[in-house]
Amino acid sequence: MAKEKKITFEQALERLEEIVSQIEEGKVPLEESIEKYAEGIKLIGQCRGILDKAEKKIQLLTKGQGQTLEPAGQLTGQLTGEDDKED
Repeated sequence: MAKEKKITFEQALERLEEIVSQIEEGKVPLEESIEKYAEGIKLIGQCRGILDKAEKKIQLLTKGQGQTLEPAGQLTGQLTGEDDKED
């Protein structure tokens, strides 16, 4: 099995944006669109892996300082104001 080329988060995100733009333009043949879609799915997985590693590093660094972090979902809710909504 061929070894995957390591790319940065930023490079993966840039390539994803290119793929989305090309597919949205509608000028790419169907078969090529499917190939690009598959590449995009792979890039999303790589981005998630990079983000997971970064989150773990941040948690370790924060824990070393005697602090705790809230789970990302709770933090996102706080930033977007979703936690303030009443049911």
